[in-house]
Amino acid sequence: SLYGPGTDSGTFDFFTETINGEKGDTRKDYQPSEDDNVLVQGVSGDKGGLGYFGFSYYEQNMDKLNLVGVDAGKGCVKPSKETIQDGSYAPLSRPLFMYPAAKAIARPEVKAFLDYVLENNQTIADNAKIVPMTDQQAAKAKTDLTKAEG
Repeated sequence: SLYGPGTDSGTFDFFTETINGEKGDTRKDYQPSEDDNVLVQGVSGDKGGLGYFGFSYYEQNMDKLNLVGVDAGKGCVKPSKETIQDGSYAPLSRPLFMYPAAKAIARPEVKAFLDYVLENNQTIADNAKIVPMTDQQAAKAKTDLTKAEG
């Protein structure tokens, strides 16, 4: 049996566009859910079950799930914090970006928010259950923000 995010999920959009070649294009013989915990339960309770969802749900359920590696042409790579951060778990990992307009950055409340996000990115990532930026990525983001301020 197959399990995956429902159509309201950004993970669904990314997967269908990147893997299936067209956003929203998916097979109909899978069990969708907007709740990743339901997907974990489905995969772990179904011998031979296969599903996709955010890496943090694997981390929380390692005792019940197995990982599937992918080969993007450089050998088989399993997902991990490191392979997600360095982009080698491709094409199944993706960065998340914020794109503030220059006019928005000039507003003190927007600039304060962006500074807060950069200063607290590790805690925010932990709370959001996403893989955090590396220290080098965070430093580059800070440099880019400073440049954008003009």
